[in-house]
Amino acid sequence: MAYLSDIEIAQSCEMKNIKEIAKTAHVDEKYIEQYGNFKAKIDPALLNETDRENGKLILVTAITPTPAGEGKTTTTIGLADGLKRIGKDVTVALREPSLGPVFGVKGGAAGGGYAQVVPMEDINLHFTGDFHAIGAANNLLAAMLDNHIQQGNALGIDVRKITWKRCVDMNDRQLRFVVDGMGGKANGVPREDGFDITVASEIMAVLCLSDSITDLKERLSRIIVGYTYDDKPVTCGELKAAGAMTALLKDAIKPNLVQTLEGTPAFVHGGPFANIAHGCNSVMATKMALKMGDYTITEAGFGADLGAEKFLDIKCRMAGLTPDAVVVVATVRALKMHGGLAKTELGNEDLAALEKGIPNLLRHVSNMKNVYKLPCVVAVNRFPTDTDNEIEFIIDKCRELGVNTVLSTVWADGGKGGEALAKEVVRLCEEEKGDFTFSYELEGSIEEKIEAVVKKVYGGDGIIVLPNAKKQIAQLEALGFSNCPVCMAKTQYSFSDDPTKLGAPENFTVTIKNVKISAGAGFIVVLTGDILTMPGLPKSPAAERIDVDENGKIIGLF
Repeated sequence: MAYLSDIEIAQSCEMKNIKEIAKTAHVDEKYIEQYGNFKAKIDPALLNETDRENGKLILVTAITPTPAGEGKTTTTIGLADGLKRIGKDVTVALREPSLGPVFGVKGGAAGGGYAQVVPMEDINLHFTGDFHAIGAANNLLAAMLDNHIQQGNALGIDVRKITWKRCVDMNDRQLRFVVDGMGGKANGVPREDGFDITVASEIMAVLCLSDSITDLKERLSRIIVGYTYDDKPVTCGELKAAGAMTALLKDAIKPNLVQTLEGTPAFVHGGPFANIAHGCNSVMATKMALKMGDYTITEAGFGADLGAEKFLDIKCRMAGLTPDAVVVVATVRALKMHGGLAKTELGNEDLAALEKGIPNLLRHVSNMKNVYKLPCVVAVNRFPTDTDNEIEFIIDKCRELGVNTVLSTVWADGGKGGEALAKEVVRLCEEEKGDFTFSYELEGSIEEKIEAVVKKVYGGDGIIVLPNAKKQIAQLEALGFSNCPVCMAKTQYSFSDDPTKLGAPENFTVTIKNVKISAGAGFIVVLTGDILTMPGLPKSPAAERIDVDENGKIIGLF
């Protein structure tokens, strides 16, 4: 039989008017700003004016990603639709996709098959303009910084110590390292510069961690853009840029409301990368979803060692959130890849490869259960090629950890394929109480916090801090940033900082290359391995296959 593509499924869906979705989410019409018939921004005043109690918060995370795919967003949406089908009042809170991966190799991030948020083309492209606003605010600060230097440099900024980059929401490797200000005195001061992708901008992290306009403005003011000749930090506040930047972001901070294919309300807002920043949707959208549903399903980017660790250690800590349960998504195919099988061999039953690969899943599950002390369930995204023996093997191994495994077929069956998972999630929330604990406390040195994540979450032996990073840590501690959480920037393909170490590697150390402060976001970014803040396009980018027909209908997006 011929399968429909994700975009064909999405375009064949009969969407409900966004006012109807808002009503389902208990949002009064006075808080809605419509962007056409199927998207809306929600006034944050709703958070202060509602008397609804918070619902249950469920985090969906996954094993270490592989090219075989895991289906985390798809599971998040299908689980929400499954909860709705069994009569629960449910909302979803997701990140917005970046244009870079949409046109690159990964594709969009609106789910897949019969578990999607719609209108998927809008969500994957310009949506409500949030990312453009973030890019504009980022680049306004860059312009004001260089203008300050051009107009006499009263703050004494050393152009060799500027840390603020420009940004664009596109995979464009050509812009990673540039020299600008060329062409003589009238055209600025020549210096080395560079671009990040918009989702890697600190402003994205700031927007996602702010809980009000006032908090947003204060966080923007604290952003450090560079250092003076005598190594004093220079902030956005000193450049007097925070007010104008907040003006650009005043609408972007409002959460967006859309719907799943089955009409479940979905708050889709913000989108920092999880291998660079903290990889979660906005605090305001999560809090709004929690108020408007009895169950809120959210996700964090990449594997549980990245997205879930940062969701729990950074976002939950800053926002005062306590998750009620965690879903760890896995596929038989991906686990066999962790066991050393090539992508072309995944269709064959191979219990030996599965046995070699399953420690990856077990370590993630153990972290959720034993490090963070949260109730947990494994969701196996079932593919037609998975055999009963392989499924039984996973169920037995997870049972040894005291965790149930549930099969999910949400890609093919939508909410119906998520009902079993929904029932287990309800059981966890009602019968198993967690004792939520962070993987480290904020007191203690920066190195101690990094080491705690590496040892407790990654399963490593410790860290090697390069001399340059040692110097940076000493400077940050001298500036009073010791008590910030750490945001680990590392490869998403391994527990270690080496993407080739699959499964659950042991006897490894993680090398710390650079340590920098995101003072507005309120965390310390720790760079390991070869992490790029500006991706490049692949040899055959997805953009080559995207088109628009004569009626304005987008094709080939997925």
